[in-house]
Amino acid sequence: MTHLMAECSVMVVKGWKSKIDSHGGAADIKVDDCLRRFTRDVISRACFGSNYSKGEEIFFKIRALQEAMSKKVLSNGFPGMRYLPTKSNREIWRLEKEVRALILKTVYETKDETSKEDLLQMILKGAESSDLGPDATDNFIVDNCKNIYFAGYETTAITAAWTLFLLALNPDWQDKVRAEVVQICEGKIPDADMIRRMKTLTMVINETLRLYPPGAIISREALEDMKFGKLDVPKGVNIWLMPVTLHQDPEIWGPDAHKFNPERFANGVSGACKFPHVYLPFGFGPHTCLGQHFALAELKLLLALALSNFTFSPSPNYRHCPSLSLIIEPKYGVNLIVRRL
Repeated sequence: MTHLMAECSVMVVKGWKSKIDSHGGAADIKVDDCLRRFTRDVISRACFGSNYSKGEEIFFKIRALQEAMSKKVLSNGFPGMRYLPTKSNREIWRLEKEVRALILKTVYETKDETSKEDLLQMILKGAESSDLGPDATDNFIVDNCKNIYFAGYETTAITAAWTLFLLALNPDWQDKVRAEVVQICEGKIPDADMIRRMKTLTMVINETLRLYPPGAIISREALEDMKFGKLDVPKGVNIWLMPVTLHQDPEIWGPDAHKFNPERFANGVSGACKFPHVYLPFGFGPHTCLGQHFALAELKLLLALALSNFTFSPSPNYRHCPSLSLIIEPKYGVNLIVRRL
């Protein structure tokens, strides 16, 4: 899988080099758009292998579904709202039907076409080995494919964009990460062993995930009547947590909680704050994101290649406006001045 990520990362590097050369040595690049294409490429190929074009079609539908759902992220907290035939709900229902039909069509067309062990084949094997009925099996396949796209596409791309943005604002840390990458990789394409040794890059990614966690809201339903101190929580109530508020609480992280300081992660998450369990970029406990290691490997490989080939600095066209939807994303994108080393 690392080889696949490397191939897609090299395509990003080649694209940026071409754009820089055509602009006289420096280019103002909206990096989040490029990084979305990168993660789309990785996920589509990883899921559908040779059926990349079909994977792409599903991706665009799910992207539309995500945008529609983002508009209702707050109103969905009210019981029953998701079932009302409002205009936005009808749009979501239509897109869900289209996504479901497209995924199932692709799955069953692909089923016997390849012996390659991609993620889709693994999902199919999981469904076939279960005791689920036909409808439940289809739901299992559709839900897993949707989860892979939701979790693996937008969140990874936006985290990479925020990381490059923060390194552009903090050139000393950009230089530290670059020096580490150059020393470890020695001009080679990073492999799994190399990215495991990149401690400084890991610290920077952890700090980015603290300041801009990919999941804007974590929601859980109370399965029974509960009591938190003096607060009564009846059964069926949705409990919402916002990781970004926990991640920037000075009582937990210290007086510099709102500042970019990767050094806090020098001794890992347990040494970064008073209560490590409140660091929730990938959730916690049994609900931890299953794609965590995949996403981190993808991030490290892409960023290592980018920083070993380019320097990044703030663009005058950048407008800082983190937007809350299903994720915390830059409303106007991330424009950076990119130069070849």
